[in-house]
Amino acid sequence: MSTVNQPMYEWKDLPWKIIERQVFKLQKRIYQAAKRDHRVEVHKLQRLLVKSWFGRCLAVRRVTQDNQGKKTAGVDGVKQLTPKQRLQLVSELKRPAKPKPVRRVWIPKPGKAEKRPLGIPTMQDRAHQALVKLALEPEWEARFEPNSYGFRPGRSCHDAIEAIFANLKYVPRYVLDADIKGCFDNINQETLLEKLQTFPALRRAIKKWLKAGVLEDSNLHPTESGTPQGGVISPLLANIALHGLEERIRQSFPATKVVDGVKKHIYRPKVIRYADDFVILHEELAVIQQCKEIAKEWLAEMGLELKESKTRITHTLQRHEGEAGFDFLGFNVQQFPVGKNHYGSKGGAATRGTDGKVRFKTIIKPSKKAVKRHYRAIADIIGSHNSIKQEVLIRLLNPKIRGWCNYYSTAVSKMTFNKLDHLVCQRLFRWGMRRHSHHKGRRWVADRYFNTSRNKGSLRPWDFIAGDSSTLHRYADTRITRHVMVNMKKSPYDGDFVYWARRVGKHPEVPTRVARLLQRQQGRCFECGLYFKFGDYMEVDHIVPRELGGRDAYYNWQLLHRHCHDNKTRRDGLGFASTSDNGQAVEEPYEDERLTYGFEDELLGRPSSLV
Repeated sequence: MSTVNQPMYEWKDLPWKIIERQVFKLQKRIYQAAKRDHRVEVHKLQRLLVKSWFGRCLAVRRVTQDNQGKKTAGVDGVKQLTPKQRLQLVSELKRPAKPKPVRRVWIPKPGKAEKRPLGIPTMQDRAHQALVKLALEPEWEARFEPNSYGFRPGRSCHDAIEAIFANLKYVPRYVLDADIKGCFDNINQETLLEKLQTFPALRRAIKKWLKAGVLEDSNLHPTESGTPQGGVISPLLANIALHGLEERIRQSFPATKVVDGVKKHIYRPKVIRYADDFVILHEELAVIQQCKEIAKEWLAEMGLELKESKTRITHTLQRHEGEAGFDFLGFNVQQFPVGKNHYGSKGGAATRGTDGKVRFKTIIKPSKKAVKRHYRAIADIIGSHNSIKQEVLIRLLNPKIRGWCNYYSTAVSKMTFNKLDHLVCQRLFRWGMRRHSHHKGRRWVADRYFNTSRNKGSLRPWDFIAGDSSTLHRYADTRITRHVMVNMKKSPYDGDFVYWARRVGKHPEVPTRVARLLQRQQGRCFECGLYFKFGDYMEVDHIVPRELGGRDAYYNWQLLHRHCHDNKTRRDGLGFASTSDNGQAVEEPYEDERLTYGFEDELLGRPSSLV
């Protein structure tokens, strides 16, 4: 390499605070121009962002330091870039090369025997896609429909569930619970490119990614349709492809009608979509059936179709085709009659109010499939670790239990939590009996692994405890708190940092420790001084490292961005040896607690809580 092309700076010395601020300013201007529908200005700003050195640096840092798939190689085998290689990649993004095929990987679907295809682009292609996403996402955040919640910053599964609850808490309705068959693999690429309506250079780049092909077992397969599930930009493209379904259904039904010379408002069908799963709500069965046909016609234009085995029509209160209620995103949504007499109880009818309508209550709780799948995962961990120490088993189980409880902490989950506490306790008791099956009795095992005394302070009977240090988290200890739905008029690109920083701290999947640190730090990272945003990877750092005598306590904890944590750990001189920009050995940060809550993993393109 010639000295002319060698950078005069090191990766760790780049002004990241200035870079992030300048890139966000451009994104905010793109968002505002898109809100005004000023397409010429949008394209002008997008070109400026794609060509900017700041944008390229941020995209490279996103895929090489922040994303979960930073250690995953494409077909070229490149992964874990050194700081010098990152700077080289920044300069290469100025002249995008021809994309390489994606590497095919098959991952198991949760609770199913079938597997999901995953396409892993090369590191250079991922960086280029991340750069294009920085420019495209603000435009489409200004255009997306209000009830679209999947693959969007600042929106989550819980917002979709709260939107369903808001439309069901007063009136029972029929529901079309639909699922799109092979959404990522069957999207019509030409229709998608026309829908993008972007400038020619960006359109050509996206088309090349879509046509790059898939390499599996040394065989190259062409990709004539679909987007590779695994690319950084694939979730955004899928969301763009499905944009417009809600508006098409709403336009098919008038908002008002004239009855006896009086204009009356009509409740139009409500469409709530999370990624490729959506539900349509309405009071009349005929309208729901008509919506199903409209959805089929609209999806056919994008090369998609409904998966009949997972698409059904049901009612939230009464039994329709033998069922009542529906499952969505791991939750079960159903309405139950309230009053002295219920349906099916000794032939009595449901209690009706003065207006003659049935009185009911809308209950949202964990679905039976989700409970069964989670318990099976916990039981497999216990059953496959018969010989490890009790404290090690507790460390394995606690993150799984806490994460699952936090996800369902916004629903009516107390009875489910109590049931799981009972089942897990039984499973752990059998685990203890199996370890001492030849020479110890049940009483000895109970005293050895559980708290059987009522005089141990904060401990309760049958707490699974290892000595006096670690205790298994109980499901029922999780506090039930109603999730506040996101303001549909707000966007992470509108510049309201205070609103979004507060929402990050109040997200149901954020543990108490992280929420307290966010509140203490007023939503800012102590290393760079910037606000935490949706999509940022946060890590708990020890101010005084544990290797130097630091303790696990709130006064010694701080919350940092993942890349900021890496920089601090490097300064502390901890971790594994690596290579610096100048070729000298430096210390790469050790793997600490990786805390990412409520955001989609950009590699999988799926909600982290459901994988």
